[in-house]
Amino acid sequence: MDFFKSEQLAARFQYLPQTGSTNTDLVALAVAKPIDFPHLSILVAGEQTAGRGRTGRVWVSPPEKSLAISILVRPENWTRENFGWLPLVAGVAMSRAVKQALAGSSVGLKWPNDVQVSGKKVSGILSELLPDASGVVIGAGINLTLTLAELPIPESTSLQLEGWSGSVDDFLSSYIEQLSSLLNDFEAATSIVRAECSTIGMTVRAIFPNESEVIGLATGLDDGGRLLISVPGDNQLLAVSAADIQHLRHN
Repeated sequence: MDFFKSEQLAARFQYLPQTGSTNTDLVALAVAKPIDFPHLSILVAGEQTAGRGRTGRVWVSPPEKSLAISILVRPENWTRENFGWLPLVAGVAMSRAVKQALAGSSVGLKWPNDVQVSGKKVSGILSELLPDASGVVIGAGINLTLTLAELPIPESTSLQLEGWSGSVDDFLSSYIEQLSSLLNDFEAATSIVRAECSTIGMTVRAIFPNESEVIGLATGLDDGGRLLISVPGDNQLLAVSAADIQHLRHN
């Protein structure tokens, strides 16, 4: 694959036809040689054999049908306490890149890390803090040319299935540009996330790791990026930091 545009936007760029996990690889490289891996060091793979999603799920990408993207960020003017916003900011960057690739399509960011086209998942985000907390590796998987038969779940889609026939380099460079721009200003980035997160204003079902669940209205995000849910009968908003979120209907 040719990544000329993307390479120009990265401090360091490497493409691998296949690897286990780009996140695992980039974290290890950044820990071993931190000076050699500055802000916007990028590792991309055409196939992952041991990729990971949220809550330990397996993320496997078929050869050359998806793209696994890991970006090391060390954003200036961001405190470590604010790093929890990075997956959401990356989600907005990805949703904007998908919108650009699929002009006229309904694209949204479902809290906390799924980019959807007409309600179907096309991309997911998984971020990992470096052991010394000096930066974060933001991993993203994007379904490029998967057919219906190749989709991992029925509720997913690919760019090609939605009508895309563009350049992989154009798509990736758009994502990098969007992410880099959003990282310049933390306060502005959080405002943009709140404005563009499609979960806010929806009635949702939140399913927690212990398999308990609640249904309520997603009203916003708190200062830490947690989803705020108004649950009928409760006097206080429920702040959710980890849960599977299902959109039920518009309000």
